Amino acid sequence: MELTLTVNGRARRVQVEDRCTLLDCLRETLRLTGTRAGCEHGVCGTCTVLLDGEPVRSCLVLAAQAEGSAVTTIEGVAPAPGELSVVQDAFCEAHGMQCGYCTPGMVLTAEALLAGNPAPTREEIVEAISGNLCRCTGYGQIVEAVELAAVRLRSANTRPAAARMEPAK
Repeated sequence: MELTLTVNGRARRVQVEDRCTLLDCLRETLRLTGTRAGCEHGVCGTCTVLLDGEPVRSCLVLAAQAEGSAVTTIEGVAPAPGELSVVQDAFCEAHGMQCGYCTPGMVLTAEALLAGNPAPTREEIVEAISGNLCRCTGYGQIVEAVELAAVRLRSANTRPAAARMEPAK
């Protein structure tokens, strides 16, 4: 089947099988390999992308279900090539990653949280990332990274990158 997907603000035409997941479409067809495959059962959150600004497990979404929606991957959150989003930078500074495997899903989850809640409590951050597994950090530094990003976004009077990628309504 032929689909037109809006990925990272750009319309992309793809040819996929009916059963193709959004994860496989992004990685294999569009070569956006920042989205990682983890459990492929929707449990770990490693494959998290934003679908119309909401975090989803791309291993559980068929590519065809994304037609007409805005898909944001980790490649789409940076303001320009070679730069980092405020959230990505905060993850680096707060050491909110170790091996980096879960980081794209965590960053996108944080982007979505901060787009809807510019001043989340620690408990709200923990709740937001609770569906994303990290086997390295113990989550403390990830929570600190999201808190740091929230402070920086508020003081910069800007919106998270994910909010800028949403389609006009």
